[in-house]
Amino acid sequence: MNKYIISSVVTLAISGGSYAQTDTKPNILFIMADDHAEQAISAYGHAIGKVAPTPNIDRIAHDGALFLNNYCCNSISGPSRAAILTGKHSHKNGFMQNGSKGFDGSQQTLPKILHKNGYQTAIIGKWHLLTTPTGFDHWDILRDQGDYYNPEFISSTDSGRVEGYVTELITQKTEQWLDHRDKSKPFFLMMHHKAAHRNWEPALKYLHLYEKVSFPVPVTFFDHYDTRKAAAKQQMNIYRNMYEGHDLKMVAGIDSKDYLYDPWPEASFGCMNPNERKAFWEAYRDRNNAFYHKRWTNKDKALWKYQRYIQDYMAVVKSLDDSVGEILDYLDRHHLSENTLVIYTSDQGFFLGEHGWFDKRWMYEESFEMPLLMKWPGKIKPGTKVKALTQNIDFAPTFLDAAGVEIPSDMQGVSFLKIAETGHTPSSWRKSLYYHYYEFPGFHSVHAHYGVKMGHYKLIYFYEDHYWEFFDLKKDPHEMVNEYENEVYCSQVKILTDELKRLQAEYDVPKLWRLK
Repeated sequence: MNKYIISSVVTLAISGGSYAQTDTKPNILFIMADDHAEQAISAYGHAIGKVAPTPNIDRIAHDGALFLNNYCCNSISGPSRAAILTGKHSHKNGFMQNGSKGFDGSQQTLPKILHKNGYQTAIIGKWHLLTTPTGFDHWDILRDQGDYYNPEFISSTDSGRVEGYVTELITQKTEQWLDHRDKSKPFFLMMHHKAAHRNWEPALKYLHLYEKVSFPVPVTFFDHYDTRKAAAKQQMNIYRNMYEGHDLKMVAGIDSKDYLYDPWPEASFGCMNPNERKAFWEAYRDRNNAFYHKRWTNKDKALWKYQRYIQDYMAVVKSLDDSVGEILDYLDRHHLSENTLVIYTSDQGFFLGEHGWFDKRWMYEESFEMPLLMKWPGKIKPGTKVKALTQNIDFAPTFLDAAGVEIPSDMQGVSFLKIAETGHTPSSWRKSLYYHYYEFPGFHSVHAHYGVKMGHYKLIYFYEDHYWEFFDLKKDPHEMVNEYENEVYCSQVKILTDELKRLQAEYDVPKLWRLK
């Protein structure tokens, strides 16, 4: 071929968008955990992650990028998943709370667009959107939340319980799909874990992993919620609201002959076979008996419950880390790593004792922030730190950009691919983020609210209570003092109020929820 013709072809391919050539479209492996807090990923450097490291997840950050300011738009499982699929805020994609009637699968989604552009698509693991997945060549999903032991899977061709531990089963099913995929096409694979969702049942091999480990206690653990009226009304306190059986496994005096006994049948303990149940409860028996034979002050009992919670939570995370390591090794063995964009994230953040809490939902940092790690050899430099404000509505545009596919104009997110590639945040990049949580009344009694984060300031409006909160995160990183009535911040409150109005207009928020 004439060298000038070759040059023209290359030029056309480049001008059509990043990596637009068909034979170089990257595979995209999207790994999402459930309720996996940044604090529990050692790459982020938090105290808990230092005690219980996650070396395999950290590999993604080491070989690629660690996002330091990534956030969700609605901190609850189903709505976050819907935002990722559509690149739109909850009010636009229609899935605003877990109690919604179900995700509208007829609408435009990321897997549908990629499928139309030559990708083979699949989702394996947790779906939690109530309706049947659409846009996927293959789907094999957990029923509802899924069980840790012997969970039930549903696919287009089959359904039923599968023996094994859920994290390991999702890993196995992922590898099996990769083994049998159409190798003539690039793939987009969503690998969605149940872990580390409540009620934190570790794999049998990890039941004793952290039982003698004392985890650092957050400085805000005994928060009294002064100046924060909505926080005082919640029902997600570890030492007041956690179920002692379902969550903390505080069952005393169970002998080996009683292993068939199921003290909390509503929990997934009931899905264990007799041998699993015997091993599970024997792992807790002596520790529980020791607890009930000792007199405790209220403070010490609260701290004991915190340690039990974190010990189980981090033992569940250990299986997540194992899974990521196994999948990364699979990609290496099958020579897929070089042309595969690997993403690790969670559907939102999670409280690990901060403010005395578990769960999420709030616009406070631990819940609002969501971890994000990405690697793509040759495109994202190892050790990159991304400081730009990014959000889960940006995921779909970013993946489309990486695939060389045109981003639909109605997606509300923006591609951050170039920022990940360069590590540089352009001056034109967003300076603020919009958030909206709808699910009230609901679990944990977190009142409905929306807000804006801009710089090191945050403004939150609990619109059904007509109540405001304002935080200076530089001065008060733990969000303990509501400064809304402090005259020192009058000008900043005004700036953020105007920005909140601007964002609601930009995102076409219905008048029902717009700030008056």
